[in-house]
Amino acid sequence: MTQSAIGFFWGAFFGTAALMLAGAVAAFVQSHQRVALAAGLSALVSGLFVVSYLGWLPIADADAERRTLAHIGIFSASVLGLMLLADLGLLNERERRRRVLAPLFAAAGLTLAVSWLLPSQGALVLSSLAAFAAGVGGLGIGVRAARRGDQLAWIAVFAVSCMLLSLAAVTWIALDRRGVPWPVHLAAALTGMCYLTGIGVMLWLRYSYLIELREVRAQGPRYDPITRMQSNAATGQMVVRAFERQHDQGPQPVVLVAISIGNFYALENLHGRAALNHALFVCAARLRRCVPPDMEMSRLFDDGFLLVSRDAADFERLVQLSRRLAKRLSRPLTLSLDGEGAGQERRSEWAAQVGVGLLATTPQTPPAAVVAKVRDMSRTAWSFASRVAWHDQASDRIAELPLRETGR
Repeated sequence: MTQSAIGFFWGAFFGTAALMLAGAVAAFVQSHQRVALAAGLSALVSGLFVVSYLGWLPIADADAERRTLAHIGIFSASVLGLMLLADLGLLNERERRRRVLAPLFAAAGLTLAVSWLLPSQGALVLSSLAAFAAGVGGLGIGVRAARRGDQLAWIAVFAVSCMLLSLAAVTWIALDRRGVPWPVHLAAALTGMCYLTGIGVMLWLRYSYLIELREVRAQGPRYDPITRMQSNAATGQMVVRAFERQHDQGPQPVVLVAISIGNFYALENLHGRAALNHALFVCAARLRRCVPPDMEMSRLFDDGFLLVSRDAADFERLVQLSRRLAKRLSRPLTLSLDGEGAGQERRSEWAAQVGVGLLATTPQTPPAAVVAKVRDMSRTAWSFASRVAWHDQASDRIAELPLRETGR
């Protein structure tokens, strides 16, 4: 009964790995090679790690088997660590990639060299400790990214936490296969499945993002599927509703934040409508990740976005939000450009020329005049170093909002 239960647990784990591998094949068929590579490597490396640590490799000599397990442990930790960093977007920039990869490969090489100075049992323990340390480091990176606002990072934190538990249990099994109670196998298999599920969810979110990106580049701004926001026709109604609600609630001002992108027109002239749709989609996605749930979002003409706050009591929070929006939307992105004649794609790096306008106004002001004013403020901010303009109540004029707090 015990052996049957253990076989069932691990069968469920390998079924999860096989399902993830099938998803990788489907992504590859749809020409999403990066997603397919990440999913396939995660499934195959995890499966190889479990198969070897359960003692299913055809190696008769115990010392040779433990040496092999040590090498597989170091290899698996390195590959899965790279996959995690790539999923979190920490390997996108060349300079950051160099800073991350050099210490990682150096640590893996050093661990491998030291393992040959130890007995086979010690080498196995060392490789397991190194893999565990790499997992703890990945957990710290995931928590840091999550606290900075990356929602996908919380899934990574969950996945890595499960991986650490599974690693501890599987290492126990590898060191004492006959004396391990069956609940350890249960814990190892379940946490391993949770790890693969977490990684699969992260990759699916990226895969669905790529599917949607392909669609919006083909369709254009009908209904505005590009930004998945209210269209320009609904912007005026959104502002009027906000003014009416605030008028009923008391003298609190309504706060509007306008974001204008100054180089959309040049981008369309250079690379066409598909590149413009791509840039709009990415800018809107970045905006959506920054904006708190108590703010409404809408398009603002063809080159911008409008945010309306439903809670204007904490004005300082909106000041910090404006700074964050200017910084986040100005980050460079890689555009996929249609190739000429062969159906191939080219890539080009592009950065949005962002201007942010922050305006607090009374509900008695005409909504159309307010929208026009805050839009003009955002376009004025193109000439500011901080890219953020606000209405200074003390001087009653439009002024630059510095990137950091000053003595104002």
